Amino acid sequence: MVNVLMIDETDNVATVLEAVASGTKVSVATAGGNVDVVVKNDIPYGHKFALGAIARGTPVRKYGSSIGDALTDIAAGEHVHMHNVAGGRLRGDATRG
Repeated sequence: MVNVLMIDETDNVATVLEAVASGTKVSVATAGGNVDVVVKNDIPYGHKFALGAIARGTPVRKYGSSIGDALTDIAAGEHVHMHNVAGGRLRGDATRG
């Protein structure tokens, strides 16, 4: 079982608490039941993956807050990081596309 963290029911990403290899099935407990996602990329410790599809321009929500907007369409299970999210609470060198 992969350890993940999702704080708020409005989150559309979860954070891995251990490195996860591409192709790994991850189960995230939610109030509505488990969400099962197969990760599409290697996800380093402490990074996020999409719980479902996130359309370009949609806020990315972590811990109940927006951390920025999706720069591209992000598929369920895809690594979510500075390469596909801009604004909000990212490093200062990230730019909006």
